[in-house]
Amino acid sequence: MRIALYEPDIPQNTGAILRLAACLGVEAHIIEPAGFPTSDRAFRRAGMDYLDQVAIIRHTSWQAFEDWRRTAGTRLLLFSTGATVSYLDHAYRPDDILALGRESAGVPEAVHRAADARLRIPMRPGLRSINVAMAAAMALGEAMRQTNGFPK
Repeated sequence: MRIALYEPDIPQNTGAILRLAACLGVEAHIIEPAGFPTSDRAFRRAGMDYLDQVAIIRHTSWQAFEDWRRTAGTRLLLFSTGATVSYLDHAYRPDDILALGRESAGVPEAVHRAADARLRIPMRPGLRSINVAMAAAMALGEAMRQTNGFPK
């Protein structure tokens, strides 16, 4: 299981997701450019003491990520407020990539088109979205539950 962050905006959310990935043994992909410095030094300065425990793969662009993903042959599952299929109704595979968009703008249409599935987290009408770090935890929890992927 992998998690991918498309051009993340908020370092605290990214830090929380990287900590989640470290604790659950999940590879984290950052698709740049981010809205903040993403060097190891910047993460350490932000107090990311779990940095040595997480595999972080940086991609210089969406196209670089897509090239890598196609070579790896993995499915891209995009979590989006505009999707119609609940994340609870999807059958996950152990090698899936769970992708989350920018906090401020989501993802562009090209990312939507590239996704093998677009999934949503059901929520009350009239509310905009769940915090991206919380969405990542919910998505990863369900995917790992279905695939028996939690660390032993």
